[in-house]
Amino acid sequence: MRIIERVLLTLCFTVVMLLPLGIASAGHLEDILARGTIRIGTTGDYIPMSYRNLETGKYEGIDAEISKLIAESLGVKIEYVPTTWPTLAADTQADKFDIALCGISRNFNREKIMAMSDAYGEGMFGKTILCRQKDAKRFKSLSDIDKPDVRVMINPGGTNEKFAHANLKHVQLIVHNENADIPRQIAEGKADIMITETVEAAHYVRSDKRLAAPLINEPFTRHSCGILMAKGDQEWLNYINFVLAELRMDGTMKTLENKYLK
Repeated sequence: MRIIERVLLTLCFTVVMLLPLGIASAGHLEDILARGTIRIGTTGDYIPMSYRNLETGKYEGIDAEISKLIAESLGVKIEYVPTTWPTLAADTQADKFDIALCGISRNFNREKIMAMSDAYGEGMFGKTILCRQKDAKRFKSLSDIDKPDVRVMINPGGTNEKFAHANLKHVQLIVHNENADIPRQIAEGKADIMITETVEAAHYVRSDKRLAAPLINEPFTRHSCGILMAKGDQEWLNYINFVLAELRMDGTMKTLENKYLK
């Protein structure tokens, strides 16, 4: 009995040690190939990253194109899973999707509790402001913005909100749930400033002559984007990074970055 007990204990210990390595259970890659679809989480509210066109119902932007390329590399179809900036982390950790792509900033706070892919769009992202064209000369620095009579509108749950709370202590802070609607709110005078990204600000300045981004060439921060996923599946993270590396090597990523981000 003692020998049998020792063997059983050894087997149990071995299984427990192998579980974190993904040997005793299938990971995301195997699950995706088996079901024939990849679940992609997106807020669908961030032009030019991932935006759901209300007329066509289709997702557009650089992240939508990267999503298609990842799906094609696997030979599977895309199943989009809507999420929000306030629930993005919880949804990722709850395994509601395999990966998330929607202009997600790479930062230490996310990396501590989730996994992020290698970067793309390096040097093209940074926090800046969107304001009305007639107010462009009024806002030349953060100190010009951080005043009691300035109304700053932000979307909840993301890095825009975090930046506003960390750097703007005296403004009137207005939370608006629909990120894609904030530029219109600014243009119509319902707020003075939108905290946003340089690539998003550039899009809205081009599409609405009432708007301006006077500090777009001198952003307050600089960062890159990455693909977000739950921790614990190194094989799946390796695969995503492999796809990104191939897209860089054959020039596809540069083409997409020039098309959407410059």
